[in-house]
Amino acid sequence: MRTDLPQTIRLADYTPFAWQVESVSLTFRLAPTATRVLSEIRFSPREGAQPGAFFLHGEGLRLIACAIDGAAVEPTLTDQGLTCPVPTGPFTFTSEVEINPEANTSLNGLYMSNGMYCSQCEAEGFRRITYYPDRPDVLAPFEVRIEGEAPVLLSNGNPTGSGKGWATWVDPWPKPSYLFALVAGDLVAHSDRFTTSEGRDVALNIWVRPGDEGKCAYAMDALKRSMTWDEEVYGRAYDLDVFNIVAVDDFNMGAMENKGLNIFNSKYVLASPETATDRDFELIEGIIAHEYFHNWTGNRITCRDWFQLCLKEGLTVYRDQQFSGDMRGHAVNRIDNVLALRARQFREDAGPLAHPVRPESYIEINNFYTATVYEKGAELIGMLRALVGDEGYAKALDLYFTRHDGEAATIEDWLKVFEDATGEDLTQFARWYSQAGTPTVTASTQFDEGVFSLTLKQHTAPTPGQPDKEPQVIPVAVGLLDSNGNEAVPTQVLNLNKTEQTFDFKGFINEPTPSILRGFSAPVVLEIEQSTETRAFLLANDTDPFNRWEAGRQLTRQTLIEALDGAPPRPELAAGLGRVLSDESLDPAFRALVLSLPGIDDIAQSLYDAGRTPDPTAIYIARKGVAQSLAAALEQPLGQAYEAMQTPGPYQPTAQDAGKRALRGAALGFLSHLDAGARAAELFAASANMTETTTALAQLIAQGTGAAQISAFAADWSHDRLVMDKWFALQTSACPPEQAAETARNLTEHPDFDWKNPNRFRSVFGGLMANTAGFHDATGDAYTLLADWLIKLDPVNPQTTARMTTAFETWRRYDADRQGMMKEALERIKATKGLSRDTSEMVNRLLA
Repeated sequence: MRTDLPQTIRLADYTPFAWQVESVSLTFRLAPTATRVLSEIRFSPREGAQPGAFFLHGEGLRLIACAIDGAAVEPTLTDQGLTCPVPTGPFTFTSEVEINPEANTSLNGLYMSNGMYCSQCEAEGFRRITYYPDRPDVLAPFEVRIEGEAPVLLSNGNPTGSGKGWATWVDPWPKPSYLFALVAGDLVAHSDRFTTSEGRDVALNIWVRPGDEGKCAYAMDALKRSMTWDEEVYGRAYDLDVFNIVAVDDFNMGAMENKGLNIFNSKYVLASPETATDRDFELIEGIIAHEYFHNWTGNRITCRDWFQLCLKEGLTVYRDQQFSGDMRGHAVNRIDNVLALRARQFREDAGPLAHPVRPESYIEINNFYTATVYEKGAELIGMLRALVGDEGYAKALDLYFTRHDGEAATIEDWLKVFEDATGEDLTQFARWYSQAGTPTVTASTQFDEGVFSLTLKQHTAPTPGQPDKEPQVIPVAVGLLDSNGNEAVPTQVLNLNKTEQTFDFKGFINEPTPSILRGFSAPVVLEIEQSTETRAFLLANDTDPFNRWEAGRQLTRQTLIEALDGAPPRPELAAGLGRVLSDESLDPAFRALVLSLPGIDDIAQSLYDAGRTPDPTAIYIARKGVAQSLAAALEQPLGQAYEAMQTPGPYQPTAQDAGKRALRGAALGFLSHLDAGARAAELFAASANMTETTTALAQLIAQGTGAAQISAFAADWSHDRLVMDKWFALQTSACPPEQAAETARNLTEHPDFDWKNPNRFRSVFGGLMANTAGFHDATGDAYTLLADWLIKLDPVNPQTTARMTTAFETWRRYDADRQGMMKEALERIKATKGLSRDTSEMVNRLLA
């Protein structure tokens, strides 16, 4: 009988584990199909706890033996774990289990990746390794012995001994089981050293497969910069003698912050100018930083339960965004972050998957590693900082590290730290953690006898399970510009905490132009009636970089929507974009962002919010027409930018050079509409770096003229798995919409399509999902194809399957025919016999 039927886990039902774990000793005897895990765990009753039944999690384990204080016991076993009687005082539990890493295709627990043993334990993978209280609020020091034939044997903490076929590791810092890690394989190290501000000499190693050691230099440099930055900005120094990173080909996530042994998806470690794009280098830098920063915000202080996931992830995302801003420029970094937030998190908030930053319940925790938890969670940290100021933020963080070091904390603990450090009452602010949905802030203005009045109203639409919303605390950064574009009132933060409030600014002769929500000071939708002339004025003059970009974005969005109704592009748009394009005082990366047209999904959501049913094919045609019109109007400055933004000499992954290549690529995108890809073909032939090679190839694929270059690219790079991921992804994401489903289908028949590898699967189907008009082609072929493959993937890798069901997240947005086909695809997945808990929960939420 199955005992693993889906059960809802609720925050309100939390109770602490009745025992403390004083120490953990593990021995691994590695074998691909029959690894033995021997554990010795010292338990003691938790003071004041009600013991109840002694239960340890365990899934897919073959129990060989277990004992308490040396006496064998016969436990009760279920699919979820082990239960047995225990003494009332301290005791030692020992067990021996057998697991099969080679058969573990889920990539959770201990598994094999091309002959290498690798673990992934967040959120609940440790229970697939041995019997244990697998929950984040149980912290203990670990001693690990690994026995096996692999030349490199790694675990958490510091190495304490090794010999032929064995190695021992001790992690002195108490940690939850989700931070346990083990790697064993034929690996080589790219090594360096770092001396902390406290004088500790730390050995740094990036472990990769032989042949990849030449692609680690940038990741190592990013690690050392991250360590320095965390000391200088947050006062946090590293606390072990060694820091190891391992690059793994088969990995469901981007990376994992296991204490002292970070495990990374290879694509976020390996890079060279020939194989990696500017975006790859940027992601490597940011993700290396993110996982390192977790050492304090996630490891030293972890989360009490998985409902508090945003505590470690939101704070660490905010910290890595700060770091990236310092490394690459805050204006461009902020725009990039908001683009990602709007594309993923706003979409999540607007659909059936909406949930609070701290959910109240879940069935499968893997399904809550979401944009809401991560990206919106980070926005909440930024708002807190805006409300209490930089000095208050620094005091609160110092108190947080002092008060909760070595603990498993909650959102209540986090907010209490801010209240104690600054004297602020954050009771209302806490609603951000419990209320789902994206607030809409509506702004209106009035000017009378020298007084400029700004009225702000807030409203949050109903979300699943939360029909009624209360007002939230929304910091709205506002500045006022005079008619010459000068700052009449510098930026100040208005505290919107009621349904409606009016703020007065006095002493004006002429009416100023408001610049509202500067720096995107809160994750809200701002609605304000603005003329085309006002948006053009802000695009030309706003002193806030984000709002200058936003004005151009709004002007472009307005033009695209009007084009759907047959209107020609407004001349103000080309004029405004032309001024930005030719303004050499502006960062090229910023100019590239201003030139980028809103995507099809963005326009579809805008139409849906306005009560219209979007047609992705029509949006694609209108968008293409606007791009052609702008290209014709701006041909000369676009051509000049394309030539001027060349980066002669050896490739450098600096922010400055990357910005130039971004602007050159943006110019090429427009010019390709005029020359049928001629410049792109020349660039592809001459390019000596992967950024320009893929930029050119994408344009040729979009123009339908890149067959020869597609073949040449594959011939050059068939030996490099990560570069070939780009090859697969470009073809499905960039091809004309009517070819998208057929292109994806053909690629699944390619001999290099390894559907069990998450990177390769996502390259094909993630690319298809990114081709919005192609995925939503009126034939429905893409819906059918993706559903077929998700049904095939689910028994092998439920986690990746569940995450990719979000392709159907917006199914209610479209016309009846598309709705019917997407609903049919979801229901077909739902009806699959033996569907995983991960995918079942997601599909049920999508259909609810």
